[in-house]
Amino acid sequence: MSHYSLTVKCKSARGIVAAISGYLAEASCNLTDSAQFDDQETGDFFMRVTFVSEAGQSLEQLKSGFEATAASLGMAFDFHDEQARMKVILMVSRFGHCLNDLLYRWSIGALPIDIVAIISNHPDFKQVAASHGIPFHHIKVTKETKAAAEARQLAIVEETGAELVVLARYMQVLSDDMCRKMSGRIINIHHSFLPSFKGAHPYRQAFERGVKLIGATSHYVTADLDEGPIIEQDTIRVTHAQNAKDYISLGRDVESQVLARAIHAHIHHRVFINGGKTVVFPASPGSYVGSRPLAE
Repeated sequence: MSHYSLTVKCKSARGIVAAISGYLAEASCNLTDSAQFDDQETGDFFMRVTFVSEAGQSLEQLKSGFEATAASLGMAFDFHDEQARMKVILMVSRFGHCLNDLLYRWSIGALPIDIVAIISNHPDFKQVAASHGIPFHHIKVTKETKAAAEARQLAIVEETGAELVVLARYMQVLSDDMCRKMSGRIINIHHSFLPSFKGAHPYRQAFERGVKLIGATSHYVTADLDEGPIIEQDTIRVTHAQNAKDYISLGRDVESQVLARAIHAHIHHRVFINGGKTVVFPASPGSYVGSRPLAE
């Protein structure tokens, strides 16, 4: 049997849930999970359902059959194959903790994606990429070469068919043009000390100010690099007994976990951009296992 999901966004109205569940029932589909949110401030409605097609219908058949229902309620919708693996490009500079964490999760099947390339403005992780059998692209970025470098990065996105770009501590600011072209398709990770501690050595700055909470934020990239719609955040407590190196170590751990959770939510179509923020539905039962068994 085929496992699918349906995502819907529209203006709130009576009968939306009944229309969706009624259509799926008539199409011989059995619902396995459902989540919805009605934004009282904007009047927008969001819904995600997962289901099994007991009649073995294709995505095209389901989409075609649902169009009349969607049109009657003004729905923007899409059907997704839950077994399909999203093609992802990882971009990194010289801090490799997020990259290595994602590669490990990917290698054991906990992050069911296809990593089609690793791009870096430094050659440091070329061997890491080779050891995982992933194409590595060293694209040096300077003020003079920035436009050409981004053109090459976008060309790699096109050549690989990548659906998502992850900035796994990629420390170059992307241009407005690239952000617009890849809107909703680039995820970034950074510490959550902004805007208090900007620039170099934010963890050292936090230590010197006696910060008691270390956090990380993962979000979609917009022209304001660190201010896009937030997908995932987390924090960890620190005390006066810990030093600046402890802050950095703990911070990197939180960053890695938050980025992985944000990617997991995106690839399973659990994230809806809602103006300047997001609606993020919880993971379906068993979805963290991925599409292949974990290594023992």
